Amino acid sequence: MENNKFFIIIPLYNDWKSLWKLIHKIEKNIYNLNAEFYIIVVNDASTIKRSNIELNLNKIKFIKILNMKNNILSGRCIATGLKYMYEKEEFDYVIIMDADGEDNPKYINYLFNKTLENQDKTITANRSKRTEGNTFKILYNLHKFITWVFTGKLINFGNYSCLPKYHVENLIKQGSLWNSFSGTVAKTIDKRIGIKTNKGKRYYEPSQLSYLNTFIHSFTISSVFIKRVTIRTLLFCIFFLLIYFISKLNHVLLVVFFLIVFLLINLFFSKRTNLTQLKSSLENIKNIEILE
Repeated sequence: MENNKFFIIIPLYNDWKSLWKLIHKIEKNIYNLNAEFYIIVVNDASTIKRSNIELNLNKIKFIKILNMKNNILSGRCIATGLKYMYEKEEFDYVIIMDADGEDNPKYINYLFNKTLENQDKTITANRSKRTEGNTFKILYNLHKFITWVFTGKLINFGNYSCLPKYHVENLIKQGSLWNSFSGTVAKTIDKRIGIKTNKGKRYYEPSQLSYLNTFIHSFTISSVFIKRVTIRTLLFCIFFLLIYFISKLNHVLLVVFFLIVFLLINLFFSKRTNLTQLKSSLENIKNIEILE
């Protein structure tokens, strides 16, 4: 893969300290990889001013910082970054990763080598071991199970992944990318392979992933499959209504009620799918800084 261009997209909000540490670790981990590497940071209208730091880049050719006018949240920063990449840069592969350290940069080597073996496939970093408490792990596994039941997809990956250019071209045509990156990848990209990874430790700030955020995250993914979710939910409702008419057990109606609420929430989150906003996302870029 000599002379192939790999761009790393990193969404960021305020956590500049973690970003500089991540870039230092990326530089060390890609040093012996036979390809060109570039970094695109999508700065989500941070309220903390960027600190000046001596980066001493060697393997990384440059860092571009896309400064957003308005805060749009991490997932939409990824969508904007992919849109920018496809329209403005020459590249062969894109790696998506978060800045906080939870996407351990040592796995860039794994993604690179797996891409070398499967050049037409997207490679996802599937977390096989998580570091959160037991309650969170139970809720996270419940989220994965419910998503599988209603979408038919077992989605055990997040943002950390490596995509070939033609998959990027496909993704930016999907309005659902404005809603959920991982959900859209699961729905539209069949040619993909997962590698087992462990979640890294955050460099500095504590995790922002609360139970509420996990709830929202779950519905943004499942709502990408809104047609399938609607059909399966209605079939479950019919099934439990039949059980009610046979058994006359009132608490069965409670299951039907929760299924209807589940569907309504998915319908609400499906409204986040917006191809028009995705197409115009580059208009939210205030300016671009280049660090070399």
